[in-house]
Amino acid sequence: MLAGCTSSGAQEKPGLVAGTGAPVIVPGAPGDAGRTAAPGERVARQESHASAADVLFTERMIPHHRQALEMADLAPSRTDNPGVRRICERIAVGQTPEIGVMSRWLRALGREVPGEHTGHTGADGYGMASLEEMNRLRASRGAAFDELLLRLMIRHHEGAVKMAGEELAGGTDQTMLKFAQDMASGQRIEIDRMRGLLK
Repeated sequence: MLAGCTSSGAQEKPGLVAGTGAPVIVPGAPGDAGRTAAPGERVARQESHASAADVLFTERMIPHHRQALEMADLAPSRTDNPGVRRICERIAVGQTPEIGVMSRWLRALGREVPGEHTGHTGADGYGMASLEEMNRLRASRGAAFDELLLRLMIRHHEGAVKMAGEELAGGTDQTMLKFAQDMASGQRIEIDRMRGLLK
């Protein structure tokens, strides 16, 4: 497995050679667009290795997503605001499968998935709501619920974007890097929508 890391007596894995058939796409750095290789260009194979940063990202993001789902699940019984309810539905539809992706990725590495009650405090730096804030949200109704939910969820999403940025800066696994990039993009869109609802 370490043969590709040595320089003496070991053969490197051959790369791909772009030809005149199907185009060979060369991925860019995280956040950058890819490019099409020129005919005859030798393209190194993309190896994907999980690092501690990738594992930390998933182990933090799973409970982070779970709290977002917990907040979103409160909406149907506490508000009639169609905009707020749509945002919460989108969060549920988007983040439930994302938890599945991260959980399967961790299990494939032989790592345990964080438990259902694993979480952060409200002072974790990633926008998690404190127990007191969650209790206030559960007790609120109508317009008061809408405003509190949106403010908590905007902060929560901003924390997720921050976490994704740390993964893009320090991660090495191509699956998790792409996942973090897509997730951050989607959550930025939702932040804009929620800010619009607060106006």
